[in-house]
Order: sequence, then structure tokens, then C-alpha cells
Amino acid sequence: MKTTDATDGGGDVRLTGISKTYGSFTAVHPLDLAVPRGSFFALLGASGCGKTTTLRMIAGLEEPSTGTVHLGDRDVTALPPYKRPVNTVFQSYALFPHLDVFENVAFGLRRRGIKGVKKQVEEMLDLVQLGEQARRKPHQLSGGQQQRVAVARALINHPEVLLLDEPLGALDLKLRRRMQLELKRIQTEVGITFVHVTHDQEEAMTMADQVAVMNAGRVEQLGAPADLYENPRTTFVANFLGTSNLIEAEVVSASGDDLVVKAADGRLVLPAARCSAPARAGGKVLVGVRPEKIGLTHADDAGSVPENRNRVTGRISSTSFIGVSTQYVVDCAACPEFAVYVQNVDRDARLAPGADVVLHWNPAHTFGLDASQSVLAGTTGDAGAAEGEAA
Repeated sequence: MKTTDATDGGGDVRLTGISKTYGSFTAVHPLDLAVPRGSFFALLGASGCGKTTTLRMIAGLEEPSTGTVHLGDRDVTALPPYKRPVNTVFQSYALFPHLDVFENVAFGLRRRGIKGVKKQVEEMLDLVQLGEQARRKPHQLSGGQQQRVAVARALINHPEVLLLDEPLGALDLKLRRRMQLELKRIQTEVGITFVHVTHDQEEAMTMADQVAVMNAGRVEQLGAPADLYENPRTTFVANFLGTSNLIEAEVVSASGDDLVVKAADGRLVLPAARCSAPARAGGKVLVGVRPEKIGLTHADDAGSVPENRNRVTGRISSTSFIGVSTQYVVDCAACPEFAVYVQNVDRDARLAPGADVVLHWNPAHTFGLDASQSVLAGTTGDAGAAEGEAA
């Protein structure tokens, strides 16, 4: 099975029919992928999905079983890593402990016999905001500073493409979030193509212009972060990128711009354009809605809910206060664990476990998926989501 890229024309990186097998195990199924020139591109997926193997084939660290790798207009499939115009930053950083920051960054230039490296190194250290740390050794730096040294050392060689393999994985949460913005700033300033491998959905959504969501060696969906989140085409993408409530439903009417479906205790409406499954009267679909799109009203106030909104009834089974919002789990006939996120602006004390409630939302915020898929795909409860990944 091939996955068609979502870009027109060429890019800095083009993979055509590329795959990787190890004996009887297929790490990456044949796929086509184009990474737009000058973009920040993320390969996102759980451990074992094939994302790192794909990155290593771009770098030349793994030989494809089938297919070709083009960088620009040049076929580099048969070239060794050192002859490819790419550099890679790994999670471990791999800095030289006996060299200071300046010499770590200058290393690649000196190895190529380049004289007078001072100006280039200083400009690169200014780019990553480490000019004042030039004479420190790696062990004297924070994790985030070490990561920036690794990026500077890779960029000073002026690669056409920078490959990043889980570069923030060793950092704590607060520092990781700060470094996400830093990496995006650096990529914007230098303007070269970044291809970033990560298992962290928030990281990919924060940094990337385009994201390829990978699962079991295939690209499930490719697009801009907002489009993937708002318009998932599979249950895996719907669940892996955030949280989705998925309701099994039967199509009542499939004419016009809207679909009308029957779900447990009532009818729901969704835009036909947001349904990726074939929709015909009597057919089955999965109706999806994100937790933050939903309003939660106590059953005593059900009459205040506008008639034009989708609604289901249920009973609160648990609540979690997390500061900016309260997360509710509601037991509904349509969905046994319906998640609702409500901002903590005007909290209703009646909305506690055991309370009967109405869940309601704008029909435009609803999407539809093929009902033949597992509703658990992409969740931690999906035992088949991850396989052992070679490389």
C-alpha cells in the first residue's frame, strides 16, 4: 500500500516507493512522501511505527529495501551518509566532552580543513543564543543549552536538510516546551528544511508546518496540524492527536450538506464534508467530537440548550480539576466514557459525580469516520498500536 503525499511539485526531500524490511518484519511499508522546501516537517507516531527508520533512510544510515530518496533533484539513494547534504541531531546530542562550546561547533569546519572559522562559529552561536557560553564545556550547560549546541554544530555545515531524531526527548516538560519554540525560531531564521521525528503530539503540533502521522509502518494522514486535528480521516489519527469522543451511529438521511444520524438516545447532525466514510441511509458511521467543543448543562436546565445543537444525555461519573479546565467523564448511552473539557470560568457546583446532564455542541464541530475501524485505535488501550521497531 502506498501513501500519496499531500504536496504538489517537488520538495527538498522526496521519498518514492520507499520501504524497509528486516527478514519477515516490515518496518516501513512502501510509501511516497514529499517534504516541501524550507518547511518544518514532523514524522509523528508511537514507538515502533517506522518513523525513525524512515528518517534513517533519508540520512543514509539505513538502506531502503525498495524505492528512492531524492534531495532536491538529486537521487541520493546509493550515497553514503557523509556524501548527503544532510546533518542529524540525535536525542543524545553526542557532544565532545573535552571540547568547549566553540570548538564543538567548529569541529565540522576544522575537519574539512577550513581556516578562519571564528566569524562563522560566533554567528552560529548568536543564532542559538549561546554567544556568552562559548568557552564552557558541555557538562557546564543545561540540557536545553546542550541541545542548542548540537543544532549549531549541525547547521554550521550548511546542510540542505536538518534531521532531528527525538531531539527534545531527554528534557523535562517545561524545558521541552521552551525548546520547541526555540527550534521553530531557529528553523524560521535559517530557512532550511527540518525533518523532525517525535512521538509527542503536542511537540509536532507546536513546531511543524506539516505532520505525517505514522502507524505500523504507514502514513495514516498528512497535513497541517490544525487540519489533522479538526478533520481526522481515521480513528487512529482522531485518538492519537488529542482525545476524541467516538459514537457509533446509523445514517438516517444523507442528502444535502448535512448528514442526520441516529445514535442511542437521539439524532445528531454533522456536515457531509466532514465525513470521511461512505454515507448512505441505513449505513453505519462513527460520529466524532472533541471534548473541548462540548457544553455541559445540568439536566434541570436542559430547556436552556438551543434546539439547533447536537445533544446527548448522561450522568457524570468522574471529574478532574486541572487548573485551566475541569475534565468530566460522562456515562452516556451513546458513549460509555464521554469526555468533556470545560474552562474554569463560571463553575457550576451541581456538576459533580452522579449528576444528570445534557452534553451539547455545534453540529459544525462534528466529524464522521468509517465505522469498520476500531474505536480504540491510537489510544493507550489499543494493544496493537505499537510494534517493535527495528533501528
